[in-house]
Amino acid sequence: MWNATQAMLLALPNKLIGLSVMLLAVALVFGLAERIFPLHPQKTLRKSWLIDVGYFYIGAIVPVFLLLLFMHLIDELLSPLGPMPWQPWVSDLSAPVAFVVSTLLSEVAYYWAHRLAHQVPLLWRFHSIHHSAPHVDWLVNTRAHPLDLSFVRAFIFVCLYVIGFGRRDPDSTEIAHSVFVTWMTIWAYLVHANIRLSLGWLEYVVSSPHFHHWHHAKGDPALVDKNYAATMPWVDMLFGTFYLPKNEWPQQYGIDDELAPSLWGQLLDPLRGRRVRQIGLAAWGREPVAGKAKRAQRSSIRPGSSSSASSR
Repeated sequence: MWNATQAMLLALPNKLIGLSVMLLAVALVFGLAERIFPLHPQKTLRKSWLIDVGYFYIGAIVPVFLLLLFMHLIDELLSPLGPMPWQPWVSDLSAPVAFVVSTLLSEVAYYWAHRLAHQVPLLWRFHSIHHSAPHVDWLVNTRAHPLDLSFVRAFIFVCLYVIGFGRRDPDSTEIAHSVFVTWMTIWAYLVHANIRLSLGWLEYVVSSPHFHHWHHAKGDPALVDKNYAATMPWVDMLFGTFYLPKNEWPQQYGIDDELAPSLWGQLLDPLRGRRVRQIGLAAWGREPVAGKAKRAQRSSIRPGSSSSASSR
């Protein structure tokens, strides 16, 4: 593990250069798209944009080191237990099938990690930073505490490992995990973008800005805590959290609590025990009142805001 850590440290300067190039490319693509197809009026350099750039670099570096340590600990703890009963079935899967299955399992694992981050108060302290933005655009995708990111990725890895993919071929599991996280990260810029884009019937198959913006909606509890999936909305349909009114978009985003004004303060506040009021499904067993959903939906939509997206 130390050798891997040392190698990553030595590669850090080149990684920073690569990240800067990636940030510039993403900014050009989505910045231009948000100017041409804006969903909500917004300045290009809106408030807190520089803090979000800081999150971009921290989120791309810190979780990698933490996950390396975590994977080593999990391997040390679980290896002595021997193979799981279903290990022979997993071992017999061909490489393409194993990759597809592990990707689908990663999506389901992400869903539950994300849902836990909303429903467990300790986890919500960290995840609420991502939901604190009163606007949603491509750069908001970077606004995430590194421990929040680390928890989600560690949860996915543990699920893959316990199911047996880690013992089938540890290297391939790490590759599958890395590919899924990379794909999820890139797609997340699109679904956060401040663009009026829907995908028609494909929105039941792959996530879109229309799908994910409702996850950030602020308002009646019946309308929040929806659409947890990263890229596959059918997972939300499977677990009863899918919400996608046709041709309608939320007009309010964020949470009621205000964060520290600095990046450093926001990173430290969850560690200091800062409590953030939860919204929607604030605890296990509490379900939103179905009857309020339609009324709250109508009240959160401005007249004339339900025009069809350009892709429909």
